[in-house]
Amino acid sequence: MTTIKPTIGRVVWYQPDSRDTAYKYRAMGDQRHSAMIAYVHSDSMVNLAVNDANGNQYAKTSVPLFQGEAEDCPPGECCWMPYQKKQAAKEE
Repeated sequence: MTTIKPTIGRVVWYQPDSRDTAYKYRAMGDQRHSAMIAYVHSDSMVNLAVNDANGNQYAKTSVPLFQGEAEDCPPGECCWMPYQKKQAAKEE
């Protein structure tokens, strides 16, 4: 499995869960929210500036970074986009 080191400013997808205040916006095609890494706690935990389906921004702190395939990203976690995973695999 290809792993990518998180850095501030990188874009990831955030998978909202039912505890999120922005969960009500998830109904738009069940798409993930775009997010930018705002702080790196570790290779597996980040803070995010997230944009919901309407373009409204909200913050999420201490979000687990899922390194698996985007379609398997659990609710409440963020993941890399498939394009980013492919690029990282090419570099390995």
